[in-house]
Amino acid sequence: MATSDDLRRAALALDGTQEHPHFERTAFKVARIYVTVASDGCTANFKFSPEDQEFKCLLAPHAFSPVPNAWGRQGWTTAVLSNLTEEELVAALKTAWAHALPKGRSRR
Repeated sequence: MATSDDLRRAALALDGTQEHPHFERTAFKVARIYVTVASDGCTANFKFSPEDQEFKCLLAPHAFSPVPNAWGRQGWTTAVLSNLTEEELVAALKTAWAHALPKGRSRR
């Protein structure tokens, strides 16, 4: 069972990630925001490619679902943190982080 503290720790371990307030959420970004955490710490919204979103939602429908509306069609995906293992959380973070890197930057 993953928590918002696990997400924060894992996100900040990814090269170049910065933490910022974003409306009523906390955002983690490199060149762009790649994940936000709800103020209650129960859910997070990840920015995946539409293909990655489809894969995550098929693989773990108990944990991932598209954000309703145009944001979801752009790849934004809600995750219920308590339904993820730490390994699943880190994999999701790395996927979203890699898409948010500046152009030409290596995806380590």
